[in-house]
Amino acid sequence: MTQALSVEDLLDAYKTMKTIREFEDRVSVEFAKGSIPGFVHLYAGEEASATGVGMQLRTDDKLASNHRGHGHCIAKGVEVKGMMAEIYGKSTGTCKGKGGSMHIADLDTGMMGANGIVGGGPPLACGAALAAKQKGTGGLAVVFCGDGASNQGTTFEGMNLATVWKLPLVFIFENNGYGEATGSDYAVSCENIADRAPGFGMPGKIVDGHDFFAVYEAFSEAAERARSGGGPTLIEHKVDRFYGHFEGDNQNYRPKDEVKRLRDEICCIKRFSARVTSEHGVTQDQLAEIDGEIAQL
Repeated sequence: MTQALSVEDLLDAYKTMKTIREFEDRVSVEFAKGSIPGFVHLYAGEEASATGVGMQLRTDDKLASNHRGHGHCIAKGVEVKGMMAEIYGKSTGTCKGKGGSMHIADLDTGMMGANGIVGGGPPLACGAALAAKQKGTGGLAVVFCGDGASNQGTTFEGMNLATVWKLPLVFIFENNGYGEATGSDYAVSCENIADRAPGFGMPGKIVDGHDFFAVYEAFSEAAERARSGGGPTLIEHKVDRFYGHFEGDNQNYRPKDEVKRLRDEICCIKRFSARVTSEHGVTQDQLAEIDGEIAQL
């Protein structure tokens, strides 16, 4: 499936991933100055996950997110200046400054909203998927959850309902290894969240969330199944976050130099850049041009 991606597609994917990374790094800097109210939960390190999914969504497809939602918003097409204004609580923000970091929404782009409630997204996505099914538009809904939300009753109810009603819905679980400061290997009862899917009567798949191409292909299959009336799919993205659970998190629960190793060795943007320039006809100059454009945002 990934062979169908053109150079233009790959450049668009790179622009989205790099925009997410630069946006999150800038939010980290601004939050440290004390000028941003409330809390922020940064998405840096997980860019391939949102991008590989988001670039395949139509405007009328719906996306429900979670507290770590900036990357999902950008991948769904939400305008970044409006997002930043929203994070600052300004009236020029995407939600007039009333939502803040954890509740950015833009219904015009199909972004139903980030969500500060753990496990709050699946029921919303079920409603959006039911509407798409009833209208017969061929649309679908996607919900991004973390490993913490994988243990919530609302999530289980949503998974059961989606299968019973054969909804056009894809559950994406971004397992970054930590639910706040608790390791998912301790808090999640099975080794892989995807192993739970057969119990609800849906396919489950595990994907390296650092690999854009793997994310793209897995979601392509799930989206085709959903749009054609086959029902829901659960995809688990194994990812890593480069920042703490929230800004100000001392991260004492992480091994020494873990984040440095992750940035050096498994950065999804570095991996993507290396592959597209060596195998897909993208040039370093083209990537550098995009870097310059993003720097001007």
